Amino acid sequence: MTEMTTERTSTWLAGAGLRPTRQRLALAELLVGDGKDRHVTAESLFADVERAGERVSLATVYNTLKAFCDAGLLREITVDGSKSYFDTNMSDHPHFYWEEDGHLSDAPSAELSIASLPDAPEGAEIASVDVVIRLRKS
Repeated sequence: MTEMTTERTSTWLAGAGLRPTRQRLALAELLVGDGKDRHVTAESLFADVERAGERVSLATVYNTLKAFCDAGLLREITVDGSKSYFDTNMSDHPHFYWEEDGHLSDAPSAELSIASLPDAPEGAEIASVDVVIRLRKS
């Protein structure tokens, strides 16, 4: 880790009130260390952390991703009701899901228009709207 990425990841965690443990710092470095937004699964992040030579269990990766979501640092996007992706870009934006390789990428927000939403059932409010546009090669 460079001094700049260490500062970026520490600031990212501290901004959400999370203690910078060794595991959290290692995962945060892979998620936001270079300042770029990314979409990861727990399994892909686990593979990345192993390649980086860090010792973190898959269970720790899952638990840490959940803690990052709960702290408002990541957004979880579920595809097919079972596969979860974690997005470092917290702005409201749609996604493309590439069916052939299971890849998730950002879709242009400016080109999406949602004219209206149904009323939420009594006693509920709409928390968010996730738009996933499924793609396959033609």
